[in-house]
Amino acid sequence: MNNEFLPIGSIVLLNGGTKKLMITGFCSIPRNNRHKLYDYIGCYYPEGVIDSNEVCMFNNDQIASIIFKGYESDEEAELRKKIHDKLSTITLDSDHNIIDKVIDIQEEPEFSVDSGLI
Repeated sequence: MNNEFLPIGSIVLLNGGTKKLMITGFCSIPRNNRHKLYDYIGCYYPEGVIDSNEVCMFNNDQIASIIFKGYESDEEAELRKKIHDKLSTITLDSDHNIIDKVIDIQEEPEFSVDSGLI
C-alpha cells in the first residue's frame, strides 16, 4: 500500500494505458472482493463519472505518469495523515490483499472526516 497519496483531482496515466484517469478517492474495496484494497479510485478524464460501473480502481505502482497534481491544502494533508494512520493497522500482501481481517462494506466506516466518510 502506498504511504504517500496523490491528491483528489490528480490526473494520471497507468502503465500501458492510453486514457487519462482522474483520482476521485482513496482506499477502495471492490464489492466483489472484500479482501482487496486499492490505493485509488478514479474516473476517465475529461469525461468524469458517466456511469457508476465505469470507475477504475488502481494502485500507486500502476501509475506510469502524473499528468496533473490535484489541489493540496491543510484539510487534504490532515486526511492523508488519517488515511496513513488507519492503513498502519491493516496488513496487506504484495498483491494488495488484506490478510488480517475482512472489511465488511455493509458496516459503518471505521473512521470519518468532516467532509464525509472513508
